[in-house]
Amino acid sequence: MDLRKDFPRSMRFKLAGYAHLARMIDKCRAALAGTEGEYIYPCPIDERLMEFAGITSDQFTIAVKVNSTDEGVVKWLEQTAKTHEPAELEEWNRKLLARGPSSPESAARFKKYLAAIDPSRTDITAWSDLQDLEEGRIVPRREPASQST
Repeated sequence: MDLRKDFPRSMRFKLAGYAHLARMIDKCRAALAGTEGEYIYPCPIDERLMEFAGITSDQFTIAVKVNSTDEGVVKWLEQTAKTHEPAELEEWNRKLLARGPSSPESAARFKKYLAAIDPSRTDITAWSDLQDLEEGRIVPRREPASQST
């Protein structure tokens, strides 16, 4: 995986039921190869997934290093991670994919990135959508939330 030339998979791509897992594997593989470019592993989103799964970045990095396939990493994860009911995992995925900036500094970065990519996309409020837009994936336009009076 050379992230100087290609994009990692979308956060929305699910592997073993987890949103972001495939992207995290891609970034970890690139970091191990020294080809991560501007991508960061582990980033705060990676840390959220690992916390939810009950694993550390050191454990995950070793698992990716010794398992050359997604299937191997998934098998390791299934043996190592905390068990979650399907509904709990889906709720966690939903929240992760809807997550937007969590601080004024994060909001300023988000706004700066969005302005550089497509300032007309005022409907983009989640990091997952911003990443997909930046990486050339189609992000459907959403209607603005209606204001209560």
